[in-house]
Amino acid sequence: MGIADQQFSKVPLVSKDLVQPIIPGMILWDMWPIQLADGSIAEIAGGSIWMALSAEDHGDPARRHFEARIRLLHLVSDQWKDLGQALPDQASPYEREWAGTALLENDIVSLFFTAAGNPDVPRGYQQRLFEAHGTLQSDGRISDWTTTRESVTNCGEHYEFADQQDGEPGKIVAFRDPAYFRDPADGKEYLLFSASLGGSASEYNGAIGIAERTGTDSWKLLPPLAHADGVNNEMERAHMVVKDGLYYLFWVTQSGTFNPDLPIGPTGLYGMVANSLFGDYRPLNGTGLVLGNPPEEPTQTYSWHVTKELLVSSFIDHWGLGGRSMADNPELAAESFGGTPAPFLTISLDGEQAMLCDTDDSGFAGRRCA
Repeated sequence: MGIADQQFSKVPLVSKDLVQPIIPGMILWDMWPIQLADGSIAEIAGGSIWMALSAEDHGDPARRHFEARIRLLHLVSDQWKDLGQALPDQASPYEREWAGTALLENDIVSLFFTAAGNPDVPRGYQQRLFEAHGTLQSDGRISDWTTTRESVTNCGEHYEFADQQDGEPGKIVAFRDPAYFRDPADGKEYLLFSASLGGSASEYNGAIGIAERTGTDSWKLLPPLAHADGVNNEMERAHMVVKDGLYYLFWVTQSGTFNPDLPIGPTGLYGMVANSLFGDYRPLNGTGLVLGNPPEEPTQTYSWHVTKELLVSSFIDHWGLGGRSMADNPELAAESFGGTPAPFLTISLDGEQAMLCDTDDSGFAGRRCA
């Protein structure tokens, strides 16, 4: 309720010169870097390796959700290089790959990702948490992948089953976006993920789930770290950053997934902070809102992800609408979709306060805060 009167950090406006495809004929969204166990970006082949969801550009941005594959990108001195698909083509019990995270340890890359859909009944919204492990090569590519396997199975005790065949984005049940986290307090390993709260009486029951590693190939589901029962249907891309001994829990959500009977927040990056992994959590900036799209372009960027360095990645979504409605102008969906990485941002964290750092003249910089 406090967001309406809050002066929050706004993402700079996206200009046409920023909407440049990295790979001709392909669209990219939902990015994350290969990280070390402490959450910092791994230095690889003179730069960093990023993963992003990818699909061919058919002129229909909604189609991408049913064709998504994870792609490798090499970033060196602000220049992107395409390294192809992350995972090899293989027979699998899922149809497509949705977002996750990646860990590098001893030249082994562990990819945790969302296995979406059913290959026998295409275009469904089924979601499971999967993983695979490969060997990092000197050029940033990854070889000798293990067979993909399910990390943790939803038993239905804490979280709804994400087994829908029919639905629409923003209104489906969630069990996706696994994010690796190692607690510096005791070295225990966890997966955070976006979920839907089990046993809820509301269709707006977004939650942040957590599973603890119990063995080399096993994870145990735990009760959710946080939920938005009755308030919002999606707490997407949930992940954790530790700074100055505090635990910062981040997620993203869209204005369209808030309960319309309650106050609605902007599409943005949200977060809470606690003194330990299991809380209690307090909303950053008093409301949980860290940064959001500007009111004049409420859908221009999305899917923010924060690293230990407090570098924030995202992608250019529907930009340059200038107040026009895609509901009233369906052709705008294709015309306005960016489908390419947005320039990096940097945030600062100070206790229960979080804000966007100073930027350069373009509005984007990714500069470290003073």
